[in-house]
Amino acid sequence: MKRFHRLHHFGVVALAFAAGSAAAQEVVLKVHHFLPPQATIQAAFFNQWCEKIGKESAGKLKCQIYPAMQLGGTPPQLFDQARDGVADIIWTIPTYQAGRFLKSEVFELPFMAKNAETGSPALWEYIQKNSLDEFKGTKLIAAHLHDGSLLHFSGKQVKTLDELKGLKVRAPTRIGSKFLAALGAAPVQMPVPQVDSAAALPRMSNSIFVVAMNQAKYDSLPPDLKKVIDANSGIETSKAIGKAFDATTEPGKKSAAAAGGVFDILSTAEYDRWNKATESVVTEWISDTNAKGGNGKALYEDAKAMIKKNGG
Repeated sequence: MKRFHRLHHFGVVALAFAAGSAAAQEVVLKVHHFLPPQATIQAAFFNQWCEKIGKESAGKLKCQIYPAMQLGGTPPQLFDQARDGVADIIWTIPTYQAGRFLKSEVFELPFMAKNAETGSPALWEYIQKNSLDEFKGTKLIAAHLHDGSLLHFSGKQVKTLDELKGLKVRAPTRIGSKFLAALGAAPVQMPVPQVDSAAALPRMSNSIFVVAMNQAKYDSLPPDLKKVIDANSGIETSKAIGKAFDATTEPGKKSAAAAGGVFDILSTAEYDRWNKATESVVTEWISDTNAKGGNGKALYEDAKAMIKKNGG
């Protein structure tokens, strides 16, 4: 009988050890972003991405998603939250911190990429080559653009530069503010809380986004889990996010039209006027970059070449 009890006790200890080992192998990643859960980044990317890494890791990798800044802070603080380990993974517009991501913000200059599906892989390649140092302390999962900025006006039709002058317009980033000022508008810069260019032409303005992981968290993973993260990071992941954002354009326009919205497309002549009017933004960015020790002209030309290479 004593032998039975000893074996039984050993079995309980063995089971407890096995359960503890399984728990130790499970890694829960805290994912933080600034939009509601129904937003494109969660509904069309993070939900599927988290499910995929869960399957590929045999359940060892799990996500706990915190939308709408539920872990605290403000959108401009998200990148530092990833770097400092407040969150394991974040999604943000890094250029909410004006001037900090100077080399990377070249993709926010006027009239760069036609869409996010082609612009996003170009952005990923550009960062890997030219500006990875700006993201020190994190492992980049993806870098992408969105489907391009539109100008939204209440009760006004704006089809020309003259009609835009003096109007107060919200801008998301430093370059966005410079773009609007060059057009004669009065920019009001603030984080995220219609005039458009033709679909075949580069978008008038854009913002860069990154999905970034705390470097120490990544380094702490065993090789098999690092392999899963690596397989779900990079240029193809960036392109997939860009494609997801492009897919929101037409449904969004239909919803706006159903609500009484009117879309004005710039004429070719007017598009050229807007392009010429904002050349100074590019020139100023090149000068700013040169002043910080970079080669602004070469970086700008490299970004344009990568966009073209990826079909943008």
